[in-house]
Amino acid sequence: MRYTRLRLAISLAAILSSLSALPAHAQKIIKYAHFHPAKMDQSMHASAVTFKEHVEKATNGSIKVEIYPAGQLGSAQQIMEGLRLGTVELGVVHEGGISGVYRPFNIFGMPYMFQSHAHAYAVLDGSFGRELGEDLKKKTGIRLMAYADNGVRHFTNSKRIIRTPDDMKGLKIRVQPSPVFIELVKALGASPTAIDWGETPAALAQGTADGQENSVTTIMSASLYQHQKYATLDGHIYGFFGYLINDRFYKSLTNEERLAVDAGVEKAKVVHRDMTRSLDLSAKKVLSEKGMQVTELTPAEVDQFRNATQPPVRKYLEASVSKEWTDKILSAVEAAKK
Repeated sequence: MRYTRLRLAISLAAILSSLSALPAHAQKIIKYAHFHPAKMDQSMHASAVTFKEHVEKATNGSIKVEIYPAGQLGSAQQIMEGLRLGTVELGVVHEGGISGVYRPFNIFGMPYMFQSHAHAYAVLDGSFGRELGEDLKKKTGIRLMAYADNGVRHFTNSKRIIRTPDDMKGLKIRVQPSPVFIELVKALGASPTAIDWGETPAALAQGTADGQENSVTTIMSASLYQHQKYATLDGHIYGFFGYLINDRFYKSLTNEERLAVDAGVEKAKVVHRDMTRSLDLSAKKVLSEKGMQVTELTPAEVDQFRNATQPPVRKYLEASVSKEWTDKILSAVEAAKK
């Protein structure tokens, strides 16, 4: 009997010893998904590293950040689904990917809305951007933490200089498979050709498409200048990424951890915006150095493109999203001009 009690005492002591060796709180993991290569000259990755360094230091290691670059965790659609389910804690997703689960983000496809980066930031960081984020969270369980640049989008082509909408007529322009972009290009008299991104460089090389539209960042990273001689800096769309986090995970954090995550996202946003905006503002120099013939438009010339495209795209957005959200963003855009 004494032997049995001794064995039980030893076993209990061993269990208590092993329990005392466990940390008081298990470390929390943030799987951070983005789509750029894991290089520090890429705005999305540099900002991810900034976030990781800040959060891990500020929480004394209670949160570990695992960065998954270059789409390692899947497509934008898969990341959005992961954010909704909680299998991905944090993702940086472009507005097109977000609109796949929350349609109102399609309204950012309204062309020629913003006069500058500062103008766009005023709308996104203001009451309109916050209201849209709150509705996203309510409808999907995904919390929008911040907006960061995905670059101002411009037209390129292999045929001729484009300075007016008439110059677009007859060109086959590759667009992402999105009704908003199809409507935009149709309104300019060109033929929109919906091609998945992975097939775009080959389509331009083979002449399946004469041109395309994208940010300078994308034109450079995909070497599209190899098959596109002409660039027109019309700035038809201001593209952005949303910094998104699963709301259940966010609420599970301690107050101190939430503050660290909030500050980490803010630091990441600043890095992301600064790097992308810098490239946007040097577009003529950067593309010219790659051998492209770059055309800058005057405000009056941009007005011609705006007048041709906004009415049909607005009509489409009012029907496919809602008149309410369409009116709200245009009112916010107008108010931010003042």
